[in-house]
Amino acid sequence: MSLEWRERPSSLTPNSPATGSLSWSNPVAWWWSLLTLVSGVNIAVWFVLYRQLSGQTAGSAAGTSDVQFMLLLCAAYVFGCAFRSFLPRADVQRICLFDTWLSSVMVGRTVATVAEICFAAQWAVILYQLGTMTGAETAVNMAWLILPIILIAECFSWYAVLTTHYLYNAIENSLWAVAFFLIGIGLCRLLPEFNGAVRVMLIMAIAGIVFFLAFLMTVDVPMYLNRWRTEVGDGSTLMKPLEGLRDVTTRWVVTHDLAEWKDEIAWMSLYFSAAVWSSLALCLCYSLEDRLPHYRTEAAIHAVPPVHAASVSTAGIGIGR
Repeated sequence: MSLEWRERPSSLTPNSPATGSLSWSNPVAWWWSLLTLVSGVNIAVWFVLYRQLSGQTAGSAAGTSDVQFMLLLCAAYVFGCAFRSFLPRADVQRICLFDTWLSSVMVGRTVATVAEICFAAQWAVILYQLGTMTGAETAVNMAWLILPIILIAECFSWYAVLTTHYLYNAIENSLWAVAFFLIGIGLCRLLPEFNGAVRVMLIMAIAGIVFFLAFLMTVDVPMYLNRWRTEVGDGSTLMKPLEGLRDVTTRWVVTHDLAEWKDEIAWMSLYFSAAVWSSLALCLCYSLEDRLPHYRTEAAIHAVPPVHAASVSTAGIGIGR
């Protein structure tokens, strides 16, 4: 397999002719290849899930339409992350690997926004489902808070991209940390309600969230804060939102320099792999609603009023069957 990429030095103007190729001796080539391989597998897994769950959920407690809606949310995230893996870019820097309009920040950031909102919605649906089933009001309350927080985070993300102001990236990722901290609280509240395999899955999810929060607070957010301090120290001129709107549509700088990508590799690798796997897992978990009562603890079963043990639909969070 040959990997021919047109390269434009960052000093050139947008969309100017570019020459050169990237060989396998460049670590960026191996990183990109791994991202595309993982994304291809993720897409294949989604199709397997779609085929299995669409054919097995008729008449189940969750209902075919509800499971299909979860699959749709998952598809937005899986395919959105795959798109961003095939055409990686760093938004504020305006750098990318391929010289195509699909690498523009406007296209990529729009895809990312839709995908991330759908991912957050998956967590909200799962927490609402489990919280309503068990009568755990804490989990239900957390479910209602997740989407508003992520919507605000997306606004900060867009403002950071348009103005090239890294401080707002730090705020965006801090809000993601808040959202997943609340998800973790909801999952911890659900632990006493289940035993067996379900409790193991909850523990694994909580452990994953702890790792994610640690990564955000020790790597991701500090990275953006350091960039912001450098920005302030250099006296960099920030763009106005309208100026930035034109810039994200028309300017993308092709670079294969590892120095330009090294700070992006860690979060992109985790984001386009582990995060996507969790999205796929949420679909599978949601489809198992009719089996979850078998894993309830005895104390929880006797403590929950009948109304809470009833089947739950996603209509409870504004999503109809």
